[in-house]
Amino acid sequence: MRIVVIGCGRLGAGLAEALSRRGVEVVVVDREASAFDRLSPTFGGRTVTGVGFDREVLLQAGIEQADALAAVTASDEVNVVTARVARILFRVPRVAARLFDPGNEEVYRRLGLTTISHVTWGVSRLIELLCYSPLQTVKSLGSGEVELVEVELPLLLAGRSVRELSVPGEIQVVALTRQGRTLIPTPGSEFRAGDLLHLALHSSGSGRLKELLGLQ
Repeated sequence: MRIVVIGCGRLGAGLAEALSRRGVEVVVVDREASAFDRLSPTFGGRTVTGVGFDREVLLQAGIEQADALAAVTASDEVNVVTARVARILFRVPRVAARLFDPGNEEVYRRLGLTTISHVTWGVSRLIELLCYSPLQTVKSLGSGEVELVEVELPLLLAGRSVRELSVPGEIQVVALTRQGRTLIPTPGSEFRAGDLLHLALHSSGSGRLKELLGLQ
């Protein structure tokens, strides 16, 4: 798996190091070569100096073979442009962008971009977003303790009830989309193949949700 990280600040360096330790092929891009000093001597990835949304820089970083990209510079504008280039021009499957100004959140959402904030939880959240495909975060609430996520219903849950996927205080099915229509289910509502689930997930319930979905 190859992941391109745009920006080698505190979050970008921490993300790159964590991904590298997981055996991911990481390429870090920053416009300042000195930024790479934040990486440890044992970092196993590559570095590329240049502007993150520049086409030639992205090609040098191997964007055409990338499975995911994280735009985590100190500029919301750079992050959104880079994410859009990666998504539209290079069709990178999974793209996430760092967000500083909450006022930009709606713009990011309309562009179909996943956003993250807060360095304290950004690394773990980004790894989840970039490396773990079945769950898609739609919105983070508070400081990231609660997230609204979407997941396509695994076939093994077809015929099971909403109640069986609910864990008080950790996992709540808030809506489901079926054949283009979204509805609010009752605890006794049964899942059908092809359903898209919309869940409220507390950070403490992530592992439990994967277990219930048969994803680990």
